[in-house]
Amino acid sequence: MRSAIHTTFGEPSLVLEASDQPVPRPASGEVRIKTLLAPIHNHDLWTIRGSYGYKPVLPAIGGSEAVGVVDALGEGVEGVTVGQRVAVAGVHGTWAEYFLAPASQLVPMPPAIPDEVAAQLIAMPLSALMLLEFLHVSPGQWIVQNTANGAVGKTLAMLAGARGVQVLNLVRRDEGVQELTDLGVAHVLSTAQADWKQRASALLGPALAVAAVDSIGGKASAALLELLGEGGTLVSFGTMAGEPMQISSGALIFKQATVKGFWGSKVSQAMAAEDKRRLLGELLQRTLSGELKLPIEGIYDLGDAAQAAAASLRPGRKGKILLKP
Repeated sequence: MRSAIHTTFGEPSLVLEASDQPVPRPASGEVRIKTLLAPIHNHDLWTIRGSYGYKPVLPAIGGSEAVGVVDALGEGVEGVTVGQRVAVAGVHGTWAEYFLAPASQLVPMPPAIPDEVAAQLIAMPLSALMLLEFLHVSPGQWIVQNTANGAVGKTLAMLAGARGVQVLNLVRRDEGVQELTDLGVAHVLSTAQADWKQRASALLGPALAVAAVDSIGGKASAALLELLGEGGTLVSFGTMAGEPMQISSGALIFKQATVKGFWGSKVSQAMAAEDKRRLLGELLQRTLSGELKLPIEGIYDLGDAAQAAAASLRPGRKGKILLKP
């Protein structure tokens, strides 16, 4: 089968290559899925670099999420039929014509949800919903987030808005304001503007935000802490700057703020099955109603995975890059 693999850790655009790999056979409790579309996520790229919490055995096929059609059933699998269209995330090797997944993790896709949406519906949107619950915010309260035009940022803004939670969305380029506005996202500010902090404070009001989500690190962390009210929570979601969080001890002390890390994989493992089903149901409902929009930037052939990985890192990207076998 055609696959996009890496035989060493490094920059994805340099180490990804096309390869012919054996078609996998499902073990007990697993199914084999014929891939329709698979997205490129930031954590996929970090994995290929060898800098993520999960490190695969090399050579490794990339990818962790996809939509596809069930092709074969392993021993003991029930409630799943060959030919069924499903989405799955939190697996390995989806950048191939076929991949394996635990039958228990499959999410059947309604016909009304197109492949390009189903391919990216689970990982990032589910992380955004889990993050929203992790923050313990109530309708009417404020969250502030940076890199709001990223995959999780967009979905967090939409899903929080659907729940009545206010979100201040920060982007690093002026063009990012219009990108989010076009998706129906409100309260967007560009940190490239000299007066953005004053405008942010005025928008939040005297109580400021109850929670902040930092996907950058470095000095950006301190800017978010400034926008937190007393007893607020600053959550580290990513480190785009590649630097440690730089925060003021004084602000941390006098605001009595809490700093936490969030890793969707660990939170998902600890989540009760009924809660996960509830959140997945909400994702499907919000998608079908149009409250959650998941745009794409482009679809690349699986053989062009290296170029697709480079495209996924370009500034100004308006949606996901997908791979098609």
